[in-house]
Order: sequence, then structure tokens, then C-alpha cells
Amino acid sequence: MKTHFFVKHWVAAFAIAVLTIVIGVVSLQTLSVEQYPDIAPPMVTISAT
Repeated sequence: MKTHFFVKHWVAAFAIAVLTIVIGVVSLQTLSVEQYPDIAPPMVTISAT
């Protein structure tokens, strides 16, 4: 798709953006906690000689 389509039809661009957000929120709520990836806490290591 060309970019000027979304500039001229901003309602369509807005609808696609809202649809993407709604799908993301619904998928976050349906994903169980066990399926989230393990995230290690940040660790800073400093060594000096």
C-alpha cells in the first residue's frame, strides 16, 4: 500500500490502529502467566584492576 492512501483516508488508518490495539489487549489478557518468557533481573558487574 502506498502511504498517500493513509494520508487521504485518515479514518481508515485510525480504524486499523484501533483494531491493532484491541487485538493486542485481548491477546495479552488471554495469554496465561505460565506462557510468559522468563525475564532475568538486570545485573551490573563492575571489575577494576
